[in-house]
Amino acid sequence: MNVLNQFIERTQLIQEWIYDAAKLIKASFEENLDIQQKSNRNDLVTNIDKAVEKQFIEKIHQFFPGERIMGEEGFGDEFQNLDGIVWIIDPIDGTLNFIKQQYDFAIMVAVYEDGIGQAGFIYDVMQDKMYSAHKGKGAYCNKKKLPPVKDLSLKEGLVAISSALMSKEEGLARLVGRASSGVRLIGSAGIETAHVASGQLIGYIAASLAPWDIAAGKIIAEEVGLIYTKMNGSSIDLLQKNPSLVATPTAHKEIIMLLNTKK
Repeated sequence: MNVLNQFIERTQLIQEWIYDAAKLIKASFEENLDIQQKSNRNDLVTNIDKAVEKQFIEKIHQFFPGERIMGEEGFGDEFQNLDGIVWIIDPIDGTLNFIKQQYDFAIMVAVYEDGIGQAGFIYDVMQDKMYSAHKGKGAYCNKKKLPPVKDLSLKEGLVAISSALMSKEEGLARLVGRASSGVRLIGSAGIETAHVASGQLIGYIAASLAPWDIAAGKIIAEEVGLIYTKMNGSSIDLLQKNPSLVATPTAHKEIIMLLNTKK
C-alpha cells in the first residue's frame, strides 16, 4: 500500500482530528491542569497532552487498523524499526509554552511508510495556521502553497535555537555573535521549523529532538528545499533523539562548519 494513493482521505481526516484536538486544548484554558514532571522541571506533561494523544490513537485504530503509532506520551506502540505505515504524534509540542503562556504551541502529526515521510502536519493552535505537506506534492500553510525557500546564507537571516544550546556550544557563540543576523528562541520545534519553511527564519538548531519533534517538520521542510539533518550533517534517525539542524542549503553548510570546527 502506498500512503500517497490515499492522501486526500487521510488529509481530510487528520485535519479534522487536529482541529478537534485544538478545541479540547483551548477548552482547558480555564481548567486547573494536572501537571507532571518528566525528565526535568522544564520537561512537563499535562492531562491534556495525554488526552489528546489518546484521542488520536482511538481515531487511528478506528479508521486505519493495523497501522502502528509512535506518540510522545507513550500510549502508542513499541518500536524497533519503521517498517510499514507508522504514525508519529506530538499532541502538544511546546507544552511549557502551553502551560505558562497559552501560546506558541503546536499539534504535530506525521505518517511514514517504511521510514519515508509521506505526510506531515504542524498546527500552530493559537495562530490558526495549518502547515502541511505530502511527499512530492509541496508544502502548504492554510491551503496556500509555500514557495521554495530562497537559498539565503547565514548572514542574511535569523536563526532559531533551542535553549539547551545557549551555553554549551563554542561554535554556536560564533554563529550567533558574528555569522547570523540574530537568534530567536520560541520553545516549539514544530513552530520553529514551520517558520524556517515559510521563510521567516533561515535555520533552526536544537540540541536534542525526539522523533515526534522532528517527523512532521522534516517532511514539510524538505518539500520546500530545506536540508534537515543531525548537527554533524548525518541523517536523522527517527528511532532515537537527534541533535538537529534544519536550514537553507547554504546556511546548512555554514552552520555545520561553525558547529563542528574547533576554534
